[in-house]
Amino acid sequence: MFDVQRWRPGPLLPRRDARDGALVFVVAVLCFLACLTAIGALAANRAAQGWTSQLSDSATVVIQPRGAESPDTAAARAAEALAGVKGVTEARALEKEKAEALLEPWLGREALLDDLPVPRLVAVELDPRAPAKAADLDRALKAAGVQATVDDHSVWIADIQRAAGIARWFALSVCLLIVAAAAAVIGFATRAGLAAHRDVIEVLHLSGAETGFVARLFQTRFATAAGLAGLFGAGSAAAIAALARLAGGGQGLTPVLPLAWIDLLALLPAPLMAALTAAIAARLSAAAILREMG
Repeated sequence: MFDVQRWRPGPLLPRRDARDGALVFVVAVLCFLACLTAIGALAANRAAQGWTSQLSDSATVVIQPRGAESPDTAAARAAEALAGVKGVTEARALEKEKAEALLEPWLGREALLDDLPVPRLVAVELDPRAPAKAADLDRALKAAGVQATVDDHSVWIADIQRAAGIARWFALSVCLLIVAAAAAVIGFATRAGLAAHRDVIEVLHLSGAETGFVARLFQTRFATAAGLAGLFGAGSAAAIAALARLAGGGQGLTPVLPLAWIDLLALLPAPLMAALTAAIAARLSAAAILREMG
């Protein structure tokens, strides 16, 4: 006897397809690469901001002693003059050993002879809320009769900001390429699925099914698969980022690319974006093929 309660309509498309596993793997890999690129871009931007902050909050003064005045005396007078400038929190003269340590990576230890005229440096810490300008420091040095060159690190800051901008645009370009690749893969899979189920589609057409209805079947199928793949890819990228953060301590795996736990939040939209990309690609491909079938 026919039991209405136990009867369930079968799906119009098979629940599983041999090609679904390959599609999920490819989209998961693409999402994984996109998520790693996003995390790298966030870490690079944070590193650039940290370097810029350190450079903008400090200045370096190179002392050029006059006449019989010793370099150490000139540096001490310069530090005393700069300490009274508004916007300067601290000014200290660096010892000869510290100046040699700064030159050693460039000249080598053997080139630092005792009679080599190593310039004396004055490290100036600026008030981050209202830092003193280079012109103010230069004016105070001239008033004190000290000949020196002020480096406010503006050249380095501009270079860092330019490099950070290039890194951001590069990461965005890579992400867009990966999204385009994922859309192309899903479009190809949609065409293959339509070809494999051509008989089902023809029956639906003969039954009066509209193009949008048939396209939604493939849209839902591939959006679900891509969402699952995006979850796998984002989860793998998050696991690697977490391991890198734990392995490197407070600064992440390397101080050059500092990672933060908050960076993992940027991966949350990945499954949704993968599903949305798949849905759009599948719908457009299915609609185009169905129009060709007439």
